[in-house]
Amino acid sequence: MRQTRGSPAPSDALVLFGATGDLAHKMIFPALYAMARRRALDFPVIGVASSPRKISWLRARAEDGIRRSVKDIRAPALRRVLESLHYVDGDYREPATFTQLRQALGKARRPAHYLAIPPALFPTVIEGLGRSGLASGARVIVEKPFGRDLASARALNRIARSVFPDDAIFRIDHFLAKEAIMNILYLRFANSFLEPIWNRNHVASVQVTLAESFGVRGRGAFYETAGCMRDVIQNHLFQVVALLAMEPPTHRGFGAVHGETADILQAMRPLDPADVVRGQYAGYRDEPGVAKRSDVETYCALRLFIDSWRWEGVPWYLRSGKCLAATAAEVTVRLRAPPQKLFADVAREGCDTNYARFRLEPNSSIALAARVKRTGEEFVGEQRELFLTDERPDQQTPYERLLGDAMAGNGALFTSEDVVEAAWSAVDPVLENHSRAIRYARGSWGPKQADSLVAPDTWRNPRSAHAARD
Repeated sequence: MRQTRGSPAPSDALVLFGATGDLAHKMIFPALYAMARRRALDFPVIGVASSPRKISWLRARAEDGIRRSVKDIRAPALRRVLESLHYVDGDYREPATFTQLRQALGKARRPAHYLAIPPALFPTVIEGLGRSGLASGARVIVEKPFGRDLASARALNRIARSVFPDDAIFRIDHFLAKEAIMNILYLRFANSFLEPIWNRNHVASVQVTLAESFGVRGRGAFYETAGCMRDVIQNHLFQVVALLAMEPPTHRGFGAVHGETADILQAMRPLDPADVVRGQYAGYRDEPGVAKRSDVETYCALRLFIDSWRWEGVPWYLRSGKCLAATAAEVTVRLRAPPQKLFADVAREGCDTNYARFRLEPNSSIALAARVKRTGEEFVGEQRELFLTDERPDQQTPYERLLGDAMAGNGALFTSEDVVEAAWSAVDPVLENHSRAIRYARGSWGPKQADSLVAPDTWRNPRSAHAARD
């Protein structure tokens, strides 16, 4: 990695706490392989875990994770990843573990410490790095969830800042590194046609859906500690809302973007229990690690308001869930109806005349909807979409992008302390004070009670890639 004038010095080693876990296996090792293919893996990787494994086992596990994720394996890149790996095993609470880590780092003086471990261990490892001197000149990369409520997020921020300077703390939300998410920011502020209508005078409502057709996939024990509100709503969906709702940054620096993002999250009206519908898919309680009488939500829908000049009175409807009818992420911005309904068919079909639709997953696309007159003498029309799709098979994965940025010291796609705490402030009132989760069928769009949040409107269910073009 080359350092440009005025840029921070790149990290010269990656320390991967939790190297034997699922996150490293499924996401981080494939990201390292992608970096190796681009000849960007020019640093050692020291895995740290409490498992008494040999380096040969870790290398075999890394190779398995890469082969499961990548179809076209290139031998030199794979060899580069495996040769870069080293391993330290020990208890994170013991000073001896950090002494071994210092020895394994050798001449490296600017390591990046990646905490791919359970959130309960974040303070233990951060404080251990501080006491051992391994935080000096280093960076720390913290996986979500960053806290489990406002109080714990504030406490974790205090601990992190007591050991690392703020510009050395990288709080990951991998959703921010998806190309389609970054395109929201670019589309809004690189073009002029949206700005005149992007406000309460023209926008009737906004819907954001993040749906998954699969369940917890063996992560029942983790989900019991999180639930949909903590796992998805408070971070992923709030970040999407912030990019859609934020004011134009005053300059291109990521600090300006973070500031505008924090302002939107701070303007979110704290949620009321009446604004939230929680659901749980049938069979969740039979998953390994799940309590037999669990009330953890695998689905969450909510009605949100942003108390700002631009968005006052505009409802934002958010929902996410597992075992739903499709795997997709989509935003629909519904514009207000024309002030006078001149044509009978428009009056009869409701006020969905114009909207903007952003497909985020699985394929990236943008659509603008309008009614177009049918051929003939009568003034009868039909709904059409101007549809643009932009899929690039060679684009970086979110973890590759974020890992490379963190190693380079580029904080643009990471969340700040203010953003994290503002997001928790909005959801904090309903984390414990809520109604019970409602059972819903697998393959559905969640509990019917969520329809009341958007009434008299209806939820816009994401369509398939083929249907979107019809």
